[in-house]
Parts: sequence; C-alpha cells; structure tokens
Amino acid sequence: MKNLRTVVAVLAVLALSLTTLRAADDKDIVDTAKGAGKFKTLLTAAEAAGLVDTLKGKGPFTVFAPTDEAFAAVPKEKLEALLKDKDALKKVLLYHVVSGNVMAADAMKLDGKGAPTVNGAEIKVKIDGKNVMINDAKVIMADIKCSNGVIHVIDKVILPPAK
Repeated sequence: MKNLRTVVAVLAVLALSLTTLRAADDKDIVDTAKGAGKFKTLLTAAEAAGLVDTLKGKGPFTVFAPTDEAFAAVPKEKLEALLKDKDALKKVLLYHVVSGNVMAADAMKLDGKGAPTVNGAEIKVKIDGKNVMINDAKVIMADIKCSNGVIHVIDKVILPPAK
C-alpha cells in the first residue's frame, strides 16, 4: 500500500509539472524553460553563449531542449570546455534550434530526412516505433507551445557533425 501511495504521489507531481509546461504558450522559450525547472544547465549555457535575447526574440523557433540530466551525461571536462569556448558553445546550442514552429505532427513527416538547424548543420529525424529520435536523442516530451515557438524535450545533448 505504501508503494502505491508513492507511485500515485509521483504521478501527481509529474502531471502537475506537465500541466505547467503545457500551459506556457503565453511565455517565451526562455521563460518557459525557467519555469519548468529542469533546464538550468541549458539556460546557463544559453547565457554564456549570448543567446538568451535571441531565444526571447520574435521567432518562431523550435528548440530541442536537453534536460539537466542530459547535460549531466556529458563528460564534465567536455562540458566545462564548452562553457569556456563561447563560439563552440554557440554552435552546439544553435544545433538544437530549427527556424519556425515544427510541431510533433510535422516532425513525423520528416522520418528519415534531415532538417536544417540555425547553426547550418542538419539534424536527422527518425521515427522508431512510438519514439521520435533527433539524431540519437529521444524526444521525451513534445509540443510545449511558447509565445515565440515550441520546445521539444530531448534526453541527450546532440552535437553537430565535425567539419
């Protein structure tokens, strides 16, 4: 019975956080991410790269947003090096952004195709059963509407191809 209560409590908290994220269409991408509380590293990186004002701009933008857990999986040395190299950090972050509003239904039509990112390189979209994959990252929450675009939450940090 105790385990059942724990499961119900966890589900209630999850449902509340999903409701908070989904009700964000009156806030811009940055404010929506701040309100979610699970994108602190992404927001710190966006600030270090000088991208906050851009992501608060008119848009529309589609952001494939890695969670704090996704950033935690990046080797510490690599993450620290990126945070110190503004140009490299900007390239990585802009690889997570596509111009326009790309909703999940639109992404489903891109199975096996590439989509250009704001940094100029393409991401690959793949439908794997019920999962939408962006390169090797899985979309874990989709269609979080914001006043200047949409956020899709992904479980990994994606890196642009080496040139």
